[in-house]
Amino acid sequence: MRERWPRSLTVPPQGLSPSRMALLGMLLGLLMASCFTFCLSHQNPEFALTSPEKSSTKEAERKETTAEEELDSEVLEVFHPTHEWQALRPGQAVPVGSHVRLNLQTGTREVKLQEEDKFQSNLKALKKGKRLDINANTYTSQDLKSALAKFKEGTEVESSKEDKARQAKIKRLFRPIEELKKDFEELNVVIETDMQIMVRLINKFNSSSSSLEEKIAALFDLEYYVHQMDNAQDLLSFGGLQVVINGLNSTEPLVKEYAAFVLGAAFSSNPKVQVEAIEGGALQKLLVILATEQPLTAKKKVLFALCSLLRHFPYAQQQFLKLGGLQVLRSLVQAKGTEVLAVRVVTLLYDLVTEKMFAEEEAELTQETPPEKLQQYRQVHLLPGLREQGWCEITAHLLALPEHDAREKVLQTLGALLATCRDRYHQDPQLSRTLVSLQAEYQALATLELQDGEDEGYFRELLGSINSLLKELR
Repeated sequence: MRERWPRSLTVPPQGLSPSRMALLGMLLGLLMASCFTFCLSHQNPEFALTSPEKSSTKEAERKETTAEEELDSEVLEVFHPTHEWQALRPGQAVPVGSHVRLNLQTGTREVKLQEEDKFQSNLKALKKGKRLDINANTYTSQDLKSALAKFKEGTEVESSKEDKARQAKIKRLFRPIEELKKDFEELNVVIETDMQIMVRLINKFNSSSSSLEEKIAALFDLEYYVHQMDNAQDLLSFGGLQVVINGLNSTEPLVKEYAAFVLGAAFSSNPKVQVEAIEGGALQKLLVILATEQPLTAKKKVLFALCSLLRHFPYAQQQFLKLGGLQVLRSLVQAKGTEVLAVRVVTLLYDLVTEKMFAEEEAELTQETPPEKLQQYRQVHLLPGLREQGWCEITAHLLALPEHDAREKVLQTLGALLATCRDRYHQDPQLSRTLVSLQAEYQALATLELQDGEDEGYFRELLGSINSLLKELR
């Protein structure tokens, strides 16, 4: 089709001069060249005029695209989740947003979809064989292993650095024991262990050059250390226990008193020391002191040592009965001015009776008691000996003591001896009168407790014990 030019440019050539015709041709040529260049630049971007910054940006984008396409050959296998739980094998990658759980019964990990619309596009891409858009920087399993190893190495380095820093701080705050000993030696101060102290105290007590005050002070300090089970057993290793046992033969009442004080602390709940004491003749020496004229304070400490030796030690209880221990205690209780000792003796008898009963019951129910120990308890004929030695009547008469604590312990012992002493209790009219009197007294005290808001008070418990005894005796 023939192009039409503007009206101003369609003037017949015969009306223009040659110079104007040449100028017009140049303008038309420039115009056509501009149009041709504009069309080419819009059809092919490579020939367009662009700035250096845009060109470099596009070059970087092409490189990133190339890097994404050149992924590692060892890429994790992608798992295809569904709406049902499926087991996940090691080395499989899970799409973002999947629901993962650990099956505690099988120990495997299981995966399923959470929402269908959330992963629909990803699933369609997987069906078409395309890669999930997880991350452009995909890591292989080897990369993850090496990164984890480096992380562990870094943690160990940091922990070792922290330990070294903490040890350095401790060294700055505290000085070594060797340096402290040197400093104390310069100051004429010697650091001693418990063992060294006990050896020094035994040597001072056993020295003939030590005065009575020094011996008593040594025993007093020694009692503090032998309260600990290990220290009491260490006393055996260098013969210190036998030295203290021999101190019971001293002519000085104070030495006997404090030697028994040390022995009582060492015997308490310490079977190894108890056995050594029996073999060392401690039981005979203690009974001799209780059977002879001695100060009341000395007999208190000796009775304390005797109780510590007999408790939870059935063999010692057998020897105690063979050596006439019940007769010795009966004479001690019936002596004038020994009411304090009488309460302690009754408490000891109650403990021994109930200890044997509990041991036999435990053996029947649980069968955990060693047969040797159970056999030893069965050879302790304590209840028949108490009946023969008149302890049924002696214990009943102790209800006349004025202290509530003493009455409580006597009532406990009467209850423990009820099966053995029932006929003796019936034949004792004084016991019934005493119980009736105590019933009225504690009834009034229990009423006052109830008025004060104490539903289960001390006097109410004593009243219950008295009522039980009266009921058994009627």
